[in-house]
Amino acid sequence: MRLKTQAFLLSLIVTNVTCVYAQRIATNQLQYCGVFRLPGPSGGSDWMYSGQGLTCYPQGDAQGPDDGYPGSLFMVGHDHQQYVAELSIPVPLISRHKILDDLNTAETLQPFADITGGLFGEMEMAVTGIACLPAQGDGNDTPLYFCRGQHIQYGEASHGRAHIDLSDPRPQGTWHLSNYCNYTTNDMLFEIPKGWADRYAPGQTLATGRFREGLWSGLGPALFACAPWLDGDPPPPDAVLTAVTPLLLYGEDDPGIPEIITDPSRQMTGYREADQWTGGAWLQANETGAVIIAGTKAMGSSWYGFSDGTVWPYEGPYPPVPTPPHDERGYWADSIHAQILFYDPDDLGRVALGQSPHWTPQPYAVLDITDRLFDAGYHFSRGKRQSLGACAFDSEHGLLYVVERRADQEKSLIHVWRLNTVSTACRTEKPAAGFALSLNFPNPFNPTTQLWLDVPETAEVTVTVFNLRGQQLQRLHQGQTMAGRHPLTIDASDWPSGLYFCRLEAPGMTQTLKMLLQK
Repeated sequence: MRLKTQAFLLSLIVTNVTCVYAQRIATNQLQYCGVFRLPGPSGGSDWMYSGQGLTCYPQGDAQGPDDGYPGSLFMVGHDHQQYVAELSIPVPLISRHKILDDLNTAETLQPFADITGGLFGEMEMAVTGIACLPAQGDGNDTPLYFCRGQHIQYGEASHGRAHIDLSDPRPQGTWHLSNYCNYTTNDMLFEIPKGWADRYAPGQTLATGRFREGLWSGLGPALFACAPWLDGDPPPPDAVLTAVTPLLLYGEDDPGIPEIITDPSRQMTGYREADQWTGGAWLQANETGAVIIAGTKAMGSSWYGFSDGTVWPYEGPYPPVPTPPHDERGYWADSIHAQILFYDPDDLGRVALGQSPHWTPQPYAVLDITDRLFDAGYHFSRGKRQSLGACAFDSEHGLLYVVERRADQEKSLIHVWRLNTVSTACRTEKPAAGFALSLNFPNPFNPTTQLWLDVPETAEVTVTVFNLRGQQLQRLHQGQTMAGRHPLTIDASDWPSGLYFCRLEAPGMTQTLKMLLQK
């Protein structure tokens, strides 16, 4: 009877409640189409270590074949130069055994060019975003907006725009994104649907954000809506943009200090320091929508130090540096998964209207794409976090493009999904009437599975996994939890096959689910 009740509650969660702005896009509405390769060098640069910026130009490659993949892509090349080139979009293919020679290769439509005109100078460990938007105001030119940041910075101008004619990009800028922290603003860049902006942030149809490891950008990815054209067309160099609205920020911004002030009660569910969120896009089709953020998710334990498990303290004494190949210091985890997070546009809308704090939105779904990657074995051993780059969505044709970095002899690959508007969208917004764990999916599973924690009101909540002997294996969640729906992921990579139990403890109740691991 309990299982039937839980299944009934889950069916209510999936089908019965309608959102305000649009229904949520469900993960099963993204149909995987395949992957394609990048061409050779051009314009003095190449595609090695590429893929930090990506945007779609639906009207591009007008003379291309009628093969179901129209338009073109503008993409950032080699990390050291951060030049931009325009690519054709070949038919993506699925290689069952992940053989690169099975794949089609894009063609260069416009060779690499420096669309910033040297406005930023030399930057250390630079990050870059680009977004192709419709012409603004009375202009006929299609603008190519860009942003750029670096590993250590404070208060620098970070945004500008160019033109899609890469032979004459005519860069303009750079501008400050209001007074917000650089570590939250200058990596991801993508278009916001006008219908959403009209309702929640009039005129602000450009999204920008960043996730910077080490707590500096908050305990999760950050995102803002903005409209540079409202401060001039274009704003003058070094302008401070005023039309800026926070949508997502897991912490507090203090203009007097370079990083975000963090608090464990204001974090993305499941946050780990070794997470790495690198790309964003706004999916929209008919009455369904989702804001997605792509990157890599740390699983299990996470630490700063070395890949052999050595922890590097913030203050001395410091341990000996391990020998190669474990001598690279950084953030590490037991394992890393490539994931796409799904956020409800209405949740971000409530933040824009001032009805909810900017740390309250949580992903309502997660799509794990680890198995799609060609080089998962190399990049995901003991916590390599740079496997995904930028992503872009073609709203006119319903195509999502996601960069897999360093998968083709240090060049990137581009994976493609088609948004299926026929599949049932996730219409849920309200959690179950009381505290509840949804049935995990998949079940049986190997080695990961996901379930949902529904919290009707802010309360102290604990979710723990046990084996048949009653031994605690993993504490998925503990602490003061805000009302809403929270995704939880179990990683059983190191567990033997068998039956496991997931227990929820909340005020006045407990609930236990059975899960079967089959390896």
